Amino acid sequence: MPIDATEQTQALNWLPPAPPTPLIFDDEEPLETNRHRIAMNVLIRSLKQGWSEKQNYFVGGNMFIYYSSQQLRNRDFRRPDFFVVLNVKSDPTCKGWVVWEEGGRYPDVVIELLSESTAEVDKDVKKNLYERVFKTRDYFVFDLFDSQSLQGWSLHDQLQYQLIVANERGWL
Repeated sequence: MPIDATEQTQALNWLPPAPPTPLIFDDEEPLETNRHRIAMNVLIRSLKQGWSEKQNYFVGGNMFIYYSSQQLRNRDFRRPDFFVVLNVKSDPTCKGWVVWEEGGRYPDVVIELLSESTAEVDKDVKKNLYERVFKTRDYFVFDLFDSQSLQGWSLHDQLQYQLIVANERGWL
């Protein structure tokens, strides 16, 4: 049975359905401290300066990452303090990272800056999310008020985080 011209036009103009609710890119939650804002900016600017010749990465900080329609419906926002996605087109106008609009790409590196109110969530809930759902290769946490607090985990073949052990210089 041949397709008529109207059906053919409708098929050509089909677009995937929009998410169930509009995306929110700002929840108006303030940063913990001015030190957190400064640290995020230092991380972002340092990477951009060091990789100034590269165009194939996206770096963000304090931005929502949308990864599922369930998360969107539950308004379960996740906003890493710093993240990098490698081998993608850089887009300085990006308001948030929407995984389904970015070819299914999740962050390759995430850094959370700990505070009293976020440390438990950062070391448990977010760490599990980054390990099991995002499969983020490297995850680090650091308390800006404790210079000895840096911890890191790397995703191994079993797709589980392994604690990164400091080398002889104390570097992760």
